[in-house]
Amino acid sequence: MECTVNWTGALGTRSGMGFVAETGSGHTLMMDGAPDTVKPENGGLNLAPRPLELLLAGTGGCSAYDVVLILKRGRHDVRGCTVKLEAERAPTDPKVFTSINMHFTVTGKNVPAAAVERAIAMSHDKYCSASVMLGKSAQITTSFAVVEG
Repeated sequence: MECTVNWTGALGTRSGMGFVAETGSGHTLMMDGAPDTVKPENGGLNLAPRPLELLLAGTGGCSAYDVVLILKRGRHDVRGCTVKLEAERAPTDPKVFTSINMHFTVTGKNVPAAAVERAIAMSHDKYCSASVMLGKSAQITTSFAVVEG
């Protein structure tokens, strides 16, 4: 796996804190920093997600992918899956994630709660590389709801 990240500055200038990532699978995504009111030249322009937001989003995507795949392999009629992540960070640098809650909402027809609980546990404990890595510094908790539909 590879990825190249280039500093773009702000709108083609060499100020600002914008970056573009080019992934090994051929996709690009933008990142930007938060505006800095004390030293504007050190801040971003809020034009794209922060890098750590993308880390959190990637973890949610990784785990949701697992949950859907596990449920589908179990021949459950899953029709939707949403995961909302809420994270807390350490107050001092490097300000790692210290806790993350992942709340899954799985929509489907007659999907048993036990199957969803098992799929989430399997993702969290075995398959989701991102959550396993983040679990080294953050306490990760999960919860879920099953919606008929």
